[in-house]
Parts: sequence; structure tokens; C-alpha cells
Amino acid sequence: MKHFFTLLSHEIRMLLVTPATYVAATLFLGFMGLIFSQILEEYSARAQEISPAIVYFQLFWLPACVMVPLLTMKCLAEERRLGTIETLLTTPVTTTEVVLSKFGAAYLLYVSLWGSTYGFFYLLRRFSGDARYLDSGPLVGGFLFIALSGLFFVAIGVFASSVTSSQSVAGILSCVMLAVLLIGGNAVAGSNWLDQGILQSVKSAVDYSHVFGHRDDFTRGVIDIRHVLFYLTGTILALIFSILSVEAKLLHS
Repeated sequence: MKHFFTLLSHEIRMLLVTPATYVAATLFLGFMGLIFSQILEEYSARAQEISPAIVYFQLFWLPACVMVPLLTMKCLAEERRLGTIETLLTTPVTTTEVVLSKFGAAYLLYVSLWGSTYGFFYLLRRFSGDARYLDSGPLVGGFLFIALSGLFFVAIGVFASSVTSSQSVAGILSCVMLAVLLIGGNAVAGSNWLDQGILQSVKSAVDYSHVFGHRDDFTRGVIDIRHVLFYLTGTILALIFSILSVEAKLLHS
């Protein structure tokens, strides 16, 4: 892994000169700014019982489903389309280093964009003079959830990019997989048919992988090690599949 940081710095520079990066950043910051302004309107109209941070993180899934594909769809798909992945791997670098560097660059940008939104809460605290608007518990838990779940989400995007040479296909595939994980998992978790006795084991598995439930726990300050293991295991598996996918394509090329 001695070439990892060299590749990582290169991938970060490439992301910073890619138009899709700025499209993703603009859409994300504009959307989250709109969400935050709506929260301010609700809290100024009438008193609320929960922290604004909890409400803020409830719609995390929508920017995630848009941002992650935009940040990852080019990383391996474009290399395969141009044929540069083969050239790159003739140098003293490994497939693992290449995949991890692309994953690391996309993830760092993902969490940086989310981290920049802390400024919303800082400005609210600064100009309102009310410390309750900057409740550290939900904020820390929410951003910790974003950082942890982002590992898995970005790894899914990298995997989608590793199985095709088309950026568009990679973006759509990544969006679909994230939507199935987030929206589909939430729909299945709320289904009454899972309450039947013979499906208890299935219900346990669904509850374990219920991302929205994890979000609620984190914003309440409940850090369950099982949630941490879920995202770490998912990230590792997605990256392993990405590496194997690249290796398989090289063998058949």
C-alpha cells in the first residue's frame, strides 16, 4: 500500500477539476439550505419538542442518492472506457490501491460537503443567541451517522462504477442500489406481514439493516456497535467485490 497516498492525492485533484463534482456540491448545498430554511420557518412559527438537528437529518437519504452516484460514477467506469486502467496497473501499483484511492477520494469529498453544513447550525446559534438550537447530542450523533453510513454508500457507488464502462449506467445503477437499500429497506421494515411467527428471523435481519432506524438511534445518542459493524462489513464487502470486478475485467480483456 506504499503508493496509496500518491494515488489518493491524484484522485482528489481529479475530483476537484471534474464538473460533476461541482454539480453535486451545488445541488447538495442548495437542497440542504432549502431544508434548513424550512426548518427555521417551522420553528419560528411554533414551538417544537425535538431538536432541529433531528429534523435536519431525516432527509439525508435524498442527497445521498444523488451525491454518491455523481461522485463515484466516473471513478472506474471512465478508466475502463478509456482503457487507462490497464495502463495504470502496468505500473508498480495494485488493483487494491487503485480502488481504495478512488473510494477514499470520493468519501473525503462526501463527508467534507456534509461537514460544511455545520455552518448552518453555527449561524443559527450565533444570530439567535439560543444554545438550544445547537444541541450537541443530535448534531454529533447525526454527523457520526453520516460519516459511518457514507462509507457504505460510497463503496456501493464505487462497486457500481466497477461493473460497467459507462458513466451513465454506473450512476443509474448506484442510485438504484442505494434506493433499494434505503427506501426499499424502510418499506419492508414497516410491513405488517413480517410480524408473523415464521418470518421472525427475516424481520430481525430487516431491522438490523434498517438504515432509517440506525439514523434515529444515532440522533438520539444511541450508538449500537451492531450498527457500526453493519456499515463496516458492508463497506469491506462492496470494496472487495469492486476489486474482484476490476480484476475479472482485466483477465477477460
